[in-house]
Amino acid sequence: MMMNRRPIHLFLYGLCSLVILLKVESFNVGITYVETAVAKGAVCLDGSAPAYHFDKGFGAGVNNWLVHIEGGGWCNNVTNCLQRINTRLGSSKQMVKQLAFSGMLSNKPQFNPDFYNWNKVKVRYCDGASFTGDIEAVDPATNLHFRGARVFNAVIEDLLAKGMKNAEYAVLSGCSAGGLTAILHCDNFRALVPSSTKVKCFADAGYFINGKDVSGVSHIEAFYNDVVNTHGSAKFLPAGCTSKMKPGLCFFPQNMAPTIQTPIFIINAAYDSWQIKNILAPGVADPHGTWHNCKLDITKCSSTQLQTMQGFRLEFLNALNGLGTSPSKGFFINGCYAHCQTEMQETWLRADSPILDGKTIAKAVGDWFYDRSPFQKIDCPYPCDKTCHNRIFDPQENPSV
Repeated sequence: MMMNRRPIHLFLYGLCSLVILLKVESFNVGITYVETAVAKGAVCLDGSAPAYHFDKGFGAGVNNWLVHIEGGGWCNNVTNCLQRINTRLGSSKQMVKQLAFSGMLSNKPQFNPDFYNWNKVKVRYCDGASFTGDIEAVDPATNLHFRGARVFNAVIEDLLAKGMKNAEYAVLSGCSAGGLTAILHCDNFRALVPSSTKVKCFADAGYFINGKDVSGVSHIEAFYNDVVNTHGSAKFLPAGCTSKMKPGLCFFPQNMAPTIQTPIFIINAAYDSWQIKNILAPGVADPHGTWHNCKLDITKCSSTQLQTMQGFRLEFLNALNGLGTSPSKGFFINGCYAHCQTEMQETWLRADSPILDGKTIAKAVGDWFYDRSPFQKIDCPYPCDKTCHNRIFDPQENPSV
């Protein structure tokens, strides 16, 4: 009996150690509701007040601000948007009161050496269009509010009043749909903060490309076009882009990136797991589920599927050319199957974190931000990078746009 207990004892010890490690690496931050935004019509899909989580800066970082936007996809029609109003992605009433900060939001120098003592804000995402919509009319039958652009401005206004008006440095960042927000709103953020503030943007897993799926159809192009039309986003997309092509195409970073004047750094996996699952091989293009196991775990992909994914990587790198080569633009493109690498300690900065050209993401971003050295690096193709933390998804998960 004693021999059987030992493995259980070791397992429990390991589990406890993991829980302790996670607690050390992260800390909880309470929610703040921007109640003053409601009178301005700057509200979530359900009409509730926008919200964020704010950890105050200290020491030398007291006048520096990192505003990080939460991700969570998009809704492209009334039906999809109605599905979000009973979740945190459409209502602040459904948001948790405490949120764990780690990675780029950590307050410990050993986990986040360049930004640990900054004012750090995580803005909750509840509009469904990367903070671009603004339609005045509200249909009483649905009570849906498409007001993302107003929410963005109201949140920034609230943060300015809380001290960001005195910012020496300010960063707009985000992950996934929040990363796209950081790209779409980078110049707008620059315009909203004082001209004396040094402003740069980081976009993590937000460089979504206009690629064809495995059936040869650009499913994502039609989807983004519907998002822009449903939310009335066109007037908040760069005129330098919308004057040349239809507004839906300007939701893609590859088309609007050339218009960005503010310095910006792109962090993205070349085999972004969300894009592989939803742009390259969405369910609608794979009715027999041929890609199901491959999308859950890249090691389960067939040689033919990997070849298709290598083609997607080349398409992604070609789309990245829209950024240009100016040192004011930086990028860290690793050859991993991942999505959002700045929010988790294990991929931001740890002994086993992903490395590209000898640098962790934290080091590459920090060096670029403080002008210590430029960084524009693209990893070798999968599976050559052994430092990757490749995502493995739950088989029960049914990912979709």
